[in-house]
Amino acid sequence: MRKKIILIILIAVALVFIRWAISASSKSQTAKMRELSRIPSVTVEQVKSKNVIREYTSTARVTAKYRVEIIARISGYLLKSYFKEGDFVRAGQLLFEIEPQEYQYAASKAKANIDNTKAQYEYYQKQLERYKELVSKDYVAKSDYDNIYSQRNAYRAQLESADSAYRDAQRNLSYTKIKSPVEGRVGMISVTEGNFVSMNSGPLTTINSYDPMYVTFPLTSKDYADLARIDSTNEINRKVEFIFSSGKKYPYSGVQDFLDNKIDESTGTITMRATFPNPKNELIHGDFGKIIIYSNNKDIMPIIPQTATMENQEGRYIYVLDKDKLPRMVYIKTMGQTDDGYWIVSEGVKVGDTILTSGIQKVIPGNPVKIVQSAITENTAKVKKDSLFNILKQKIKNFIKK
Repeated sequence: MRKKIILIILIAVALVFIRWAISASSKSQTAKMRELSRIPSVTVEQVKSKNVIREYTSTARVTAKYRVEIIARISGYLLKSYFKEGDFVRAGQLLFEIEPQEYQYAASKAKANIDNTKAQYEYYQKQLERYKELVSKDYVAKSDYDNIYSQRNAYRAQLESADSAYRDAQRNLSYTKIKSPVEGRVGMISVTEGNFVSMNSGPLTTINSYDPMYVTFPLTSKDYADLARIDSTNEINRKVEFIFSSGKKYPYSGVQDFLDNKIDESTGTITMRATFPNPKNELIHGDFGKIIIYSNNKDIMPIIPQTATMENQEGRYIYVLDKDKLPRMVYIKTMGQTDDGYWIVSEGVKVGDTILTSGIQKVIPGNPVKIVQSAITENTAKVKKDSLFNILKQKIKNFIKK
């Protein structure tokens, strides 16, 4: 009987100890579960790839295909202008007239000089023909023939000089009517009617062609090398789009049809040019904006879910798991999006990187995260502990009954 009482006491002590151990373990597990609950749960995904048309952006400037400064080629008083500032003019259209009287007189004088010299030339030409026959019959001296021959040649030279002077006078007279050499839009008039003008007066106005228009832009040497690699050549026409400084997209696409033969050492860029149609005169010489140039061939690019990205003042970023499975903030550059909700990434990550795709709002860079795949909840752990205690308790009761 005494042994049985001692055994019961020992069992009771054991039960108390077990209960205490389980309670302590439960507290420890609860503390661990609470600690784990502070670690954000996230899902991860490896960066995938997709074949896409590459696009590059750059600042751009609109320039006219033809830009002509209208300058007076002779001196005189500006008599009249035949257009309004801002008008569209045709090639050959009359723009200005310089007082022509002085140049008309000069042309008339030059023409009279031609007529006089021509008459003298024709006279000596006929004399020469007569003397040629007479000298052959020894009716006149050979020296007389030579004299007539010399006079004829002198007047022929004077006639050529007079004809040249007449053509020059006619040329100057034509300059009194200033015509547009190109089709385009005329600018402001810098010298008004009644003023004396000359070649030193500077441009009277400027004409810019308007259709088509050029858009020039610098492309970095890196982007230029990428384009050449993707398209397997650097001499190829590519699609270009223009964005106004207001953010509005120009409705017509252009074609990149020129690139410079050197890279600027100071900026590390190469100048390229695209030609755009301009039927509605929306592109104006000197305007600034942005261009997007597209590759003709596709390139393999990283893509990431749009839900995996966040933004702050510095830009768009994601979290990438490093080799220690800790999140690292990485800023990325995107070049568009796919139809199935992915960003196309041009800089920041590469194919195969592991990124966080959900639960990223509570993530702190460098702090641990819990990758959610399978986990035992706190309640599940508690149920398992309680079940273990109940099984042990039942076994002790069965032992006492025996």
